[in-house]
Amino acid sequence: MFRIIRKSLKTGKVTGQYPAPTQPQPEVSDTVREKASVLGRSLTIREVDTGSCNGCEMEMNALMNPVYDAERFGIHIAASPRHADALVVTGPVTVNMERALKDVYAATPDPKLVIALGDCACDCGMFKGSYAVTGPVERHIPVDVKIAGCPPRPSEILGALRKVQGR
Repeated sequence: MFRIIRKSLKTGKVTGQYPAPTQPQPEVSDTVREKASVLGRSLTIREVDTGSCNGCEMEMNALMNPVYDAERFGIHIAASPRHADALVVTGPVTVNMERALKDVYAATPDPKLVIALGDCACDCGMFKGSYAVTGPVERHIPVDVKIAGCPPRPSEILGALRKVQGR
């Protein structure tokens, strides 16, 4: 144990600088800003996985860790769509999840925002043309904000959510 600690202290920092984001930040329309202004300063989101590879879910989970700490900006995760202000949908809509997505959308109270997170949710990504995929999210429910990337970085997701909040 002490040998490992001594070696790590001797080696020092071995990580490099995180590269700058390559994806452009999504533009937020005036209708989205109007919906968000009704919600106030906080934003409660419900994450819905409609058939993704779980890359976007891992990045969403990273939003709540001490590095990004989205709760300090008033962004919370809800366990139920009935308590959510926004739905964050990841992955292309599969045959098995189509009905569930529409049910979650119907259960979310108005005014609600729908955010398509990742390339798969925006345009099916690498799953395009699969027999199990019925299309992107906007084919099934109206989408207000699209965040591109495979998967998008937590900083990009946080920046987009803060734009939705109007900050």
